[in-house]
Amino acid sequence: MAVDPYAAPKSRVADTPHDSPDGVFVPGGVSVSAGNGWNWITDAWDMFKGQKGTWIGVFVIFAVLVVASNILPGIGPILLVLFTPVLYGGVMLGCEAQRRGDPLEIGHLFAGFRNNTGKLIGVGAVALLMFAGVFVVIMLIFGAEMARMMIGSKPTQEQMQAAAASVMLAPLIILALSLPIYMAIWFASPLIMFNNLSVGEAIKGSFSGCLKNISSSLVFGVAFLLLAIVATIPIGLGWLVLGPVFLASIYTAYRDIYYEH
Repeated sequence: MAVDPYAAPKSRVADTPHDSPDGVFVPGGVSVSAGNGWNWITDAWDMFKGQKGTWIGVFVIFAVLVVASNILPGIGPILLVLFTPVLYGGVMLGCEAQRRGDPLEIGHLFAGFRNNTGKLIGVGAVALLMFAGVFVVIMLIFGAEMARMMIGSKPTQEQMQAAAASVMLAPLIILALSLPIYMAIWFASPLIMFNNLSVGEAIKGSFSGCLKNISSSLVFGVAFLLLAIVATIPIGLGWLVLGPVFLASIYTAYRDIYYEH
């Protein structure tokens, strides 16, 4: 019988969902040291070095799909949120294959459309609803103020100052409200692909894993921000390296947080 190279590994799904030769799976994740945040990047770099050309190809196609989705009026961004977990799921399968000694393939990017597709789209749907909730909150906070200004014949100096403060404050509030959403979906794709968790379990497990690793995530975030600045300097060409490393880092962080050895 032919073996599907893009199928999720059976050893951690149907047979023994919490144990594997690679360690003991912990659904809620474990706390790791702050320095591990940097290790996630270096481990991802090692994966990238193993197949530079394929990784760049995967990232370029991924980036093109993101840009194309944003160009589509109205429905594009919605489709992007819905299907990004599916694409992440495929990349995670590619990372797993590479870690086990098999080659990463361009086709891995779309493997999520053949495995656990409904669950992965479910994660996207939950994320879409949560982001919609953030939009509603922002409109309730700042929309009313702007409406009062538009209704008035001429805004006062105090109203103009309040509007300026709102423009500066809104991005911070959006970031604060969006951060828990990203925590809830960050590891949801690998938790579904490799551990067969339900949508709710994967979202809960992802949030728990992120919450237990605030310090390591902060180290990762600061390091990645600095690398992003460097990658952007040569007309953005550095992203052909940093982009693949970012995708692989989701997998390396997942392996570090959710498995006890």
